[in-house]
Amino acid sequence: MRYTDEYRNPDAARGLVATIRGRVARPIRIMEFCGGHTRAIMRYGIRQALSPHLHMLSGPGCPVCVTPDGEIDYAIALAHLPGVTVATFGDMIRVPGSRSSLQEARAAGADVQIVYSALDALERARREPGRSIVMLGIGFETTAPGVAASLVEARELGIGNYFVYSMHKLTPPAMRAILDAGEVRLDAILGPGHVTTIIGANAWSFLAQDYRIPCAVSGFEPLDILRALSMLADAVWNGNPQVANAYPRSVTSQGNTKAQLLMKDVFETCAVAWRGLGEIPSSGLKLRQEYAAHDARLAFDPPSAATAATLTPAERGCRCGEVLRGVAEPPECPLFGGVCTPARPIGACMVSAEGSCAAHYRYGGSLD
Repeated sequence: MRYTDEYRNPDAARGLVATIRGRVARPIRIMEFCGGHTRAIMRYGIRQALSPHLHMLSGPGCPVCVTPDGEIDYAIALAHLPGVTVATFGDMIRVPGSRSSLQEARAAGADVQIVYSALDALERARREPGRSIVMLGIGFETTAPGVAASLVEARELGIGNYFVYSMHKLTPPAMRAILDAGEVRLDAILGPGHVTTIIGANAWSFLAQDYRIPCAVSGFEPLDILRALSMLADAVWNGNPQVANAYPRSVTSQGNTKAQLLMKDVFETCAVAWRGLGEIPSSGLKLRQEYAAHDARLAFDPPSAATAATLTPAERGCRCGEVLRGVAEPPECPLFGGVCTPARPIGACMVSAEGSCAAHYRYGGSLD
């Protein structure tokens, strides 16, 4: 199959592994920002193939993982309001807030519906004018254009019962925050493929210019990732930090300018909290004043979620925040694989298939 089989050729993969091993004269540390990369790296055994030459660290590139408790608690409170339906992508429904999840809220009678796109939620609002439909705007620059498009259409069609609770987050500011914190030493960054399809490879130029760290944008097949790692090994070896594009079939230097303009027309940047990273300036997206009539934050004032007598994930010893910063590996968490599993997740990183803990649990992370 085109764009699949040709990027999974085992002979080519073995050749790239040998090339990378030959070019790495000292141990180097590379962070893959994207949760999709984490899953692929674990699935195809790339960490094991390259160890001990390269040490891969997972970053905060799982959008549901970095959504903090407070935003989830607010979404749950919205779902309990009379006449309100909360629409969400499927991987968000099981993410724990401070006391419960949207799935538990639905079991308790709240109206929570899974949708495949924001336009599905908009269509539900059109069909049910007597209910308020609140779309949870989850994700990075990849999903934000779709949510923006639904808001434009709602405004044009006069669908006044459609709202968005924006929890969208921007990836470059988070990468800056990790580097500025100095908790982990990084030699290179494996850049996210889907995000960079939207924002363009040039959006990562600050890594080379400000931090002297090379970045290679990658797709999600084994050869995509290995080629990007080969580029990074070259850049580290030569002391030549630059932004390389190992995903040219999808990524350009400027990105999708139409999607960028759509986001700019509907959203403006704001400070927002990330799980594990705290509040990061200009790393979130909120609705512009022109779309205030569709802003769930302004339209609803739900009561605070009731406090239960249970412990929060952090209080139980969950180290998800450290995993998202690359400070800890999932197996270092005392809950990993015992109390916390994909079937019964305690922390957000065990919920989504892109979560680092879920990927380690499913595919194993031993480098022995």
